[in-house]
Amino acid sequence: MSQSGNHPPSFPALTSESGWHGTEFFLSSLRHQKKSTNWREQEMEKTNGKEAFALTTVETGIENPGLELTEEGISPERSKRTEEGGHSLRGGLEPPIQLRRTLQPFTRARSFCKTHAGLFKKILLSLLCLAYTAYFLAACILDFHRALALFVLTCLVLLVLVHRFLKRLFGEKLTRCLKPLKNSRLKFWMKWVLAGVSLIGLILWLALDTAQRPEQLISFAGICMFIIILFACSKHHSAVSWRAVLWGLGLQFVFGILVIRTDPGFNAFQWLGEQVQIFLSYTVAGSSFVFGDVLVKDVFAFQALPIILFFGCVMSILYYLGLVQWVVQKIAWFLQITMGTTATETLAVAGNIFVGMTEAPLLIRPYLADMTLSEIHAVMTGGFATISGTVLGAFISFGIDASSLISASVMAAPSALALSKLVYPEVEESKFKNKEGVKLPPGKEKNVLEAASNGATDAVGLATNVAANLIAFLAVLAFINAALSWLGEMVDIQGLTFQVICSYVLRPMVFMMGVEWPDCPMVAEMVGIKFFTNEFVAYQQLSQYKNKRLSGVEEWIEGKKQWISVRAEIITTFSLCGFANLSSIGITLGGLTSMVPHRKSDLSKVVVSALFTGACVSLISACVAGILYVPRGAETDCVSFLNTSFTNRTYETYVCCRELFQSTSLNGTYNPPSFSGPWEDKEFSPIALDNCCDLYTSAVCV
Repeated sequence: MSQSGNHPPSFPALTSESGWHGTEFFLSSLRHQKKSTNWREQEMEKTNGKEAFALTTVETGIENPGLELTEEGISPERSKRTEEGGHSLRGGLEPPIQLRRTLQPFTRARSFCKTHAGLFKKILLSLLCLAYTAYFLAACILDFHRALALFVLTCLVLLVLVHRFLKRLFGEKLTRCLKPLKNSRLKFWMKWVLAGVSLIGLILWLALDTAQRPEQLISFAGICMFIIILFACSKHHSAVSWRAVLWGLGLQFVFGILVIRTDPGFNAFQWLGEQVQIFLSYTVAGSSFVFGDVLVKDVFAFQALPIILFFGCVMSILYYLGLVQWVVQKIAWFLQITMGTTATETLAVAGNIFVGMTEAPLLIRPYLADMTLSEIHAVMTGGFATISGTVLGAFISFGIDASSLISASVMAAPSALALSKLVYPEVEESKFKNKEGVKLPPGKEKNVLEAASNGATDAVGLATNVAANLIAFLAVLAFINAALSWLGEMVDIQGLTFQVICSYVLRPMVFMMGVEWPDCPMVAEMVGIKFFTNEFVAYQQLSQYKNKRLSGVEEWIEGKKQWISVRAEIITTFSLCGFANLSSIGITLGGLTSMVPHRKSDLSKVVVSALFTGACVSLISACVAGILYVPRGAETDCVSFLNTSFTNRTYETYVCCRELFQSTSLNGTYNPPSFSGPWEDKEFSPIALDNCCDLYTSAVCV
């Protein structure tokens, strides 16, 4: 058996003398057949390689040697697959070289696009920016008031982009410039000068501002009272970080001035609250389709609970896009550099502005095992002192002032850190004192649709929990009231209820918050319901009082007050804004214990203190609102208002009619009444008095 030249190998001859058996002959035939097949493939490979080289050289010359080598170096396996696949002219398909020649323009185009991808991206972004600029200018020119929301969003985006550009350009230089001041005496003196100027400014501001409204000093005294109580309950009095306490309370006060007292801040948050209300109103589209218009309009469960689902879906989308993480990290960074708190506790407290008390610790879950007791106390306090974004929408649907709710939730973050460090100061060595902070991971969802679906699904549990708590707590409260009423009747005490007990016990504390004494029983009742029962029940009660006031119900009916003043409503809104109630202890312990089971004893040790501190955070926020609140808006021109024909009861109707009653005096049974003040010598005054007497009762209505 020989193989030479270009001749194929021959099969071995089979003779009778060979003595081979049938099996040996069969195996030998297979081996020689395989060698013959390999020989044919090698010959075909050489032929195809030469043809490919010739065609390539003719078409492209020596300008593309890489392509020549590529086409010449065809692997045997590839030739075999081509042959087996029937890639022949006779079969109707192109040969490999012809296919490559056809695909060359596409390959070159793809290579060109990859090379200039950055340039194409810049051109596309430039065109999009030019288009948006034209659209933005057109919208602002046509109707700026209508385009106000677009203007605000655009300014925010530009502010973020400018901040990132300046940080990238001058960040390192600024850090190097400030590095010599880190441990210098100049920093020490600047800190004390700033503290002194702040103290003098606060004293002067209180003296000048409270000269017109002395009742505001009561709210300031309330802040001092709560701080003294918390300091008395401190775990380590000598270890209190007064920097964190004063900075936290100062930031809370400055933010309150910005939101409540200044016109730009007040208008901005009022506008933001209106936009949130408009945004949440889109829930009706989904809930009406599922439940029907009748149930959505008349039944509470189909009004408030779908908002939780909608808001949970939106928050999940924002978290997937990274917006929630970005805002939380910026707030945490600011609080950390001003108050000197650690990265983990600051991040968790900042996250509580947007998410609930069980979701915020998930942001720092990998670090919970190594956190000190003081840091865990701060995390718990932040959860008790704030409300989540999902239930915020439900409270707004009750009719509670949206701007006050948003302000209270934001103001609670620095105050929670401050008071937590007052009650449970840091005495251990923390592992998270670095200034870089903690990086938040992105969402685990693959796309926006998955994020929206997961957010809505997760919110189902929260909505169910809210509904179950409302049913259970209202039923328990009704039972307690029935039991207390039965016990009271045994000793001739009529109408003894849980709310009545709270109205008496908590009345002094509520008065120190700045609430007028006639409104104190009702506000104390709601604060007690919030702490011992649930904040949902308390806000629902507040919404009922507010609806009575807006509908023009008389303030006193049979010696019982029906609603509270606007100032008392604002203070109550701030005081109820938090999850600090007894039922939240179990929720917090359950959530944190599932994350760090081995620290269950540490969690149980500080949870009651954190609950008390979180409740005081909301009360101090209410005191700040009491100091800063001033009536806003133009007062109703009652003379012009009562000169029109009015038949419906409204708050303005009640206020103007009461003013008219106070300006009216009787002149005997048969003589017409006389009027003083702005209604004197007005021909329509008797008619306005008759209209008011048809709606309300008064001694002058004879």
